[in-house]
Amino acid sequence: MEIPLNSALRKRLAIGGALVLCLLFLFLAGRLFVASLFGERVDFASLQRAALFDPWNADYRNHLGRYYSLVARDPGAAVEPFRAAAELDPHSARYWFDLASAYQVLGDISNQTTAMEHAIEADPTTPDVAWEAANFYLVQGEDAKALREFRVVLQNEPTLANPAIQLCWRINPDVDALLRDVVPARSEAYLAFLELLMQKEETAGTAKVWAAMMATPQTFELRYANQYIQYLLNHKDVDQARLVWQQAAPRFGLSAYVPSSRNLVVNGDFSLDVLNGGFDWQYEKQQSVTLTLDPSDFHGGHRSLLISFDGPAVTDAGIRQFIAVQPNTLYEFSAYYKNGDFEGAGGPHFTIQDVYTRDVLYDSDELKEAGFWKSATGEFTTGADTKLVILHVRRLPEGSPIRGKLWVDDFRLVPKRQ
Repeated sequence: MEIPLNSALRKRLAIGGALVLCLLFLFLAGRLFVASLFGERVDFASLQRAALFDPWNADYRNHLGRYYSLVARDPGAAVEPFRAAAELDPHSARYWFDLASAYQVLGDISNQTTAMEHAIEADPTTPDVAWEAANFYLVQGEDAKALREFRVVLQNEPTLANPAIQLCWRINPDVDALLRDVVPARSEAYLAFLELLMQKEETAGTAKVWAAMMATPQTFELRYANQYIQYLLNHKDVDQARLVWQQAAPRFGLSAYVPSSRNLVVNGDFSLDVLNGGFDWQYEKQQSVTLTLDPSDFHGGHRSLLISFDGPAVTDAGIRQFIAVQPNTLYEFSAYYKNGDFEGAGGPHFTIQDVYTRDVLYDSDELKEAGFWKSATGEFTTGADTKLVILHVRRLPEGSPIRGKLWVDDFRLVPKRQ
């Protein structure tokens, strides 16, 4: 519809109306601009002016409340601007939290709880909100609500998994209950729980956490499985350690590293990469000893392990493997070796010992004077309590100087059929 402006009066009215709208717009825009200038400052007068020029801006009200709370140390005066900010923007958890903090200082638990619940309602899944809420409920002794919020933290913020699990355990040190109600099906949460239980030496509980983690497709780093296995071996839980390795190895594409009835020694011909963990070979730097995988000289497969001795104080080559065995069982051992010229008294030996009693179950002859590949074989019977042995290369007599090279290959250990 067109409005005819063919009279002077109508033209003046239209122009006047447009001018009024322009002035109103300029007035409002000017207020907002002036408010923004004052809002960038942190002094009390500027914050008051910012809130005065833009009374619908929740940020200015909240900043004013923070000034009362943090600078003026007047939580009573902070309540009103904090409440105004929360009412202007009820979907901001931050404003509700600031209001709850002011009530907390004032000792007003009822209003503090109400503000806290508004904060959770405004943002129920953000971990920062859940973390503050959980700690609030923890202080108030509302354990169920605290655990509910810690679950949100564990579900959404991996970096807070460790402290969250520790607080959950302090509230309710019950593995089954925490797995059922609090710990989500996330590897970070499971690993944090596993680490806590290892620190507490709750070995039975660690098995439950591991089982829960294995029941999900969650991924994690192999080093965590290795750490858990070492913990179990240190606590003489060989059966659980063996189970953990059997479950973890396929998940990481390492099925070839699982011991079999044909050979309990993993990677006995060194054809696979050395994992330095689990039930594969493990190594550590020894004084005057160098370990090298040698593809130029081998007995079987396509490479051997070259051990170079060069100096005093040699007691061990630094290469070893843990092997799970059965008690009261006769075993056959074999391996191949080759060496260059050795200097020094005695020499290296293949040795198999009970890990916990340190009893020597098998000790080969000196691995010397073999310029060609030569076998070392033997039998031994495990003790009534033997469940874990260690295979390593010892230097006898220990500590005396030795120089020379030793290649080793094709390790094999199997139960002997009666």
